[in-house]
Amino acid sequence: MRQIIAMGGGGFSMEPENPLLDRYILSQSKNENPKICFIPTASGDSDNYITRFYVFFRKENCQPSHLSLFKPPTRDLESFLLEKDIIYVGGGNTRNLLALWKEWGVDTILRKAWEQGTILAGISAGSICWFEEGVTDSYGDRLEPIHCLGFLKGSNCPHYDGEVIRRPAFQQLIADGLIQSGYATDDGVALHFHDLELTEIVSSRPNAKAYHVYFDNKVKEIELETKYLEM
Repeated sequence: MRQIIAMGGGGFSMEPENPLLDRYILSQSKNENPKICFIPTASGDSDNYITRFYVFFRKENCQPSHLSLFKPPTRDLESFLLEKDIIYVGGGNTRNLLALWKEWGVDTILRKAWEQGTILAGISAGSICWFEEGVTDSYGDRLEPIHCLGFLKGSNCPHYDGEVIRRPAFQQLIADGLIQSGYATDDGVALHFHDLELTEIVSSRPNAKAYHVYFDNKVKEIELETKYLEM
């Protein structure tokens, strides 16, 4: 079963005292001690980001590692990634993430991993990247559409409640036909896909939600049922 867990915000990098989303991701693996690999490409392989990943996941029942494209652990990136149970992609610049992945062939490897049953997860840029399209600030001082990997259909907008310009920008891009209809997620919300079907929406924050945003004579926003993961 192919799985993708796309987070609009939250996790160890945004709410380090709230483990709900990250533990949810770990719980989806059939392995009781899963191998989880962090890919921090979008942040330029930030040392601080990598450190925060290990600070959290070394306390959990898992085997954490990370993949740096600036200091690769091996020439054989395919074997390195395909032996993982979970691949967790960090936030940052989506455009740079996609460009570097293509150059290194990581995009192709990740599709193989997904097809073989490795759980793909990520936050912000690491959430947008799995869809056909996303909304990004990668290009500079405003939000723009970006074409992504296309594992999942439609578009994705993270930080829907966390950044005041996100909601109006996403809706305007859909209204103008510059981006497809899709999903928007508040910070703390994760969309869980099995194959291509959205099967569950979970949240680490009681009032955070996910939405389906689409155009039908005008832009419409439908609040989706979201399950709060209580402590």
